[in-house]
Amino acid sequence: MIQLSKVLNAFVDENLQQLRTQGLYNEIDSVEGPNGPIITIRGQQLINLSSNNYLGLATNDTLKEVAKKAIDKYGVGAGAVRTINGTLDLHVKLEEKLAEFKGTEAAISYQSGFNCNMAAISAVMDKNDAILSDQLNHASIIDGCRLSKAKIIAYNHSDMNDLREKAKAAKESGLYNKIMVITDGVFSMDGDIAKLPEIVEIAKEFDLITYVDDAHGSGVTGKGKGTVKHFGLQNEIDFQIGTLSKAIGVVGGYVAGKQNVIDWLKVRSRPFLFSTALPPADVAAITEAVQMIMDSTEVHDRLWENGDYLKAGLQKLGFNIGHSETPITPCIIGDETLTQQFSKRLIEEGVYAKSIVFPTVPKGTGRVRNMPTAAHTKEMLDDALAIYEKVGKELGIIKQ
Repeated sequence: MIQLSKVLNAFVDENLQQLRTQGLYNEIDSVEGPNGPIITIRGQQLINLSSNNYLGLATNDTLKEVAKKAIDKYGVGAGAVRTINGTLDLHVKLEEKLAEFKGTEAAISYQSGFNCNMAAISAVMDKNDAILSDQLNHASIIDGCRLSKAKIIAYNHSDMNDLREKAKAAKESGLYNKIMVITDGVFSMDGDIAKLPEIVEIAKEFDLITYVDDAHGSGVTGKGKGTVKHFGLQNEIDFQIGTLSKAIGVVGGYVAGKQNVIDWLKVRSRPFLFSTALPPADVAAITEAVQMIMDSTEVHDRLWENGDYLKAGLQKLGFNIGHSETPITPCIIGDETLTQQFSKRLIEEGVYAKSIVFPTVPKGTGRVRNMPTAAHTKEMLDDALAIYEKVGKELGIIKQ
């Protein structure tokens, strides 16, 4: 019999039970097949509204063929960290394409979007600096800020008056060598867009470093080019962060910016220095996906059509969808236990829409986050809306 620490066992068991009692424990399901608009779980086919596969590229036939060819030519792995033996010409081509995509001088790729924020923030900021961070920023931003040891100053979500006051106080204090302002481009749980023009103006006034994590904006906003491009600010933002696992459909992340910034990250960002590079098949598929987004807005436009259609349907039924400005469409329930029940019944009826509760969102703001993609048909969305109506009325979330 395995003998584990009694202290560890007591800690884990007690806290797991507490999460289950509070309705905060999340079961992870096994998907039996590709992650497309329809998925299969435990033999049941479900309309998938939980995926971040915004453009449907994760199952794109062209990308699959490109990945297969890359395996045949390069193998399945990069071999080592890039500073030792891991930089293939594929990586160089990818980063050139990403810089073109984001309208910057250069770019650097990482193994995940999470790694990007751990890498870039801590490579530039330190204990003598301060970071102004939106209260609803992604967990990876929060962890990257903590790792840097800089003073973290949270400002109220998208509150430009609060940001300006805190930027002014930080600058005038004389305590910090550098001050950075960090925001998500699109906030993933509510679907609202950061007020980048106002943030840039405040940054200019107080000489702030600007940092935008556009994980949920790249491929979605700005005709696919992202939130920074949406506002025409590609020459005003120091750091553009993106993921390669959502709209791009594969895996990984990147930082785009001036050449000297990227050069610095290549010699000082630890995830780059101490992790093996992305596999060749992934790199080839990502490069092709980025080119597809640059060449045509067809799938982007279809994504927005589906997002607007689902949003209008849920709102008409009486669901609270918050203030989303993107295809991300939350159904905000509030109570965590009721949110879990709602999600469970949706799945039983044929819609895969997972509950999102604390700590992903603040307590009392539990929701089901709906993400229609370019691959959904109107018939799928109509079927989903009918199920939402049935379950919403059954649980008293919307009126009979």
